[in-house]
Amino acid sequence: MNELVVADYVIFICYFIVVAGYGLWIYLRKKSEVVSTKEYFLAEGKLTWWAIGASLIASNISAEQFIGMSGSGFKMGLAIASYEWMSALTLLIVAIFFIPVYLKNKIFTMPQFLTQRYNSNIGIIMAVFWLLLYIVVNLTSILFLGGLAISSISGFDLTLCMYFLAIFSILITLGGMKVIGYTDVIQVGFLVLGGLLTTYISLDLVAKQFGGSGVIQGFQLMTQYADGHFEMILHQDNPNYFDLPGLTVIFGGLWIANLNYWGCNQYITQRALGADLKTARRGILFAAFLKLMMPLIVVLPGIAAYVLYQQGYFQSEMIQDNTLNPDRAYPVLLNLLPSGLKGLSFAALTAAVVASLAGKANSIATIFTFDIYQRLLNKEASEKRMVSVGKIVVVVAMLIAVIIAPYLGIDKKGGFQYIQEYTGFVSPGVFAMFIFGFFWKRTTSNAAMFAIVGGFLLSIGLKFSVNWINWSFLEPIGFAKLNEANRFEIPFLDRMSIAFILCALGMVIISWWDRRRDVEVNGLEVSAKMFGVDRVFAVGGLLVCGILVALYMMFW
Repeated sequence: MNELVVADYVIFICYFIVVAGYGLWIYLRKKSEVVSTKEYFLAEGKLTWWAIGASLIASNISAEQFIGMSGSGFKMGLAIASYEWMSALTLLIVAIFFIPVYLKNKIFTMPQFLTQRYNSNIGIIMAVFWLLLYIVVNLTSILFLGGLAISSISGFDLTLCMYFLAIFSILITLGGMKVIGYTDVIQVGFLVLGGLLTTYISLDLVAKQFGGSGVIQGFQLMTQYADGHFEMILHQDNPNYFDLPGLTVIFGGLWIANLNYWGCNQYITQRALGADLKTARRGILFAAFLKLMMPLIVVLPGIAAYVLYQQGYFQSEMIQDNTLNPDRAYPVLLNLLPSGLKGLSFAALTAAVVASLAGKANSIATIFTFDIYQRLLNKEASEKRMVSVGKIVVVVAMLIAVIIAPYLGIDKKGGFQYIQEYTGFVSPGVFAMFIFGFFWKRTTSNAAMFAIVGGFLLSIGLKFSVNWINWSFLEPIGFAKLNEANRFEIPFLDRMSIAFILCALGMVIISWWDRRRDVEVNGLEVSAKMFGVDRVFAVGGLLVCGILVALYMMFW
């Protein structure tokens, strides 16, 4: 039944009032005050470790996970959980090696890092690039997928749902990073509670389909009737190999995607940039533990929907435009929940979407205000003026995203894969530029420029090279496979690995050549002692690693 009843609306409205009301209250209270830019954009010194960790997850888990990753769970199974579980390990690396560099060098935005490390031209180019990426890829996909899910559950018009999400997000974002950080704690509470509830109901439904009951029996039946959906490492003959090519998820391109996302991404690192190192690290460690449980919430329901679909459930509900659409799996499951519980899960899904939108909108405003407006348009802008500009940018960015989202074909590819592949065109070059900028003082600005332009062109070239290059010689080592057009194609995660290696080689050669010509190099303050960790972080990090090893041994 694609509608909500009174009990669902009551629960959802309570959630809306708590979250939006808090954001509006802070906004009105601060409206007459001159709020500093660091307080508004970074919540400098205002967020605790648990607020940082919760905010990281709330910004990350959104419609592309609830809808897109559940859809991938329906389509390919538990293997898609590698994005979540490998992220937990990535977060530890970012906390140990990336965050100390940012904090020590007083970095507030990623373009500022590039300007300080290389030159202003690179910083401005990347500022414009990130603004376009965040609006055209991230905001649009989250708005569209979130709106699609809410429309499927409530029966309301898709466009109306998208505008509701945009306005709700703006109410939170206008209060600044402190409001976002603490409302994210509420959002994560709804997200986890509602998500686990949906998982419980879906696994119990699987058990009941076979005459049993309970989540444990439901899980056992899923592993029995969908055993191929519980393989973490896909073999080359698997039809989903192009999305997750074998051991690449452990040793290849997935590392580039994750490290670039968690370590070189404004709307992720921004949560930690306003805190001291100890608080930031513990917040990131908390986020790593939360990451370990995310597949329970976003992947298992998709596999449950697959098993039920194979048993004759959802035969019409899963069809869109006369074809099977895996991204409909999660909304279909939510429609099975009883009244009241459906409202709670509906609130959880909305919380995930709104929190992510608010975080991204705040980061868009931060980059534009610091790296475009202050640097190029008004160098003498007051604190009050910059905060006002940031608020205007939030509204404009959200409006643009709502208008263009329906025309980008987000629903055709699958939400999660849409985001991963299109950001994957630029991730190799950007990550190479950052990692060399951190740890190799001889890296020059010319080398960084090569990484920006060359990395993108290499990724594009590898994508379309299937039309003129026969990659069959890579098939024996798992780096190529026949596609639907009967041509050998390189999976996009492997393309990222190849593009990164070529970018790295190019940067080394160019930096070496520039050194011979005595090209000036800007350095950062980096020392080995910055990377030491305290006992609490060390114990927590080892525990995360141990859980990951156990999970991969269990589902290899």
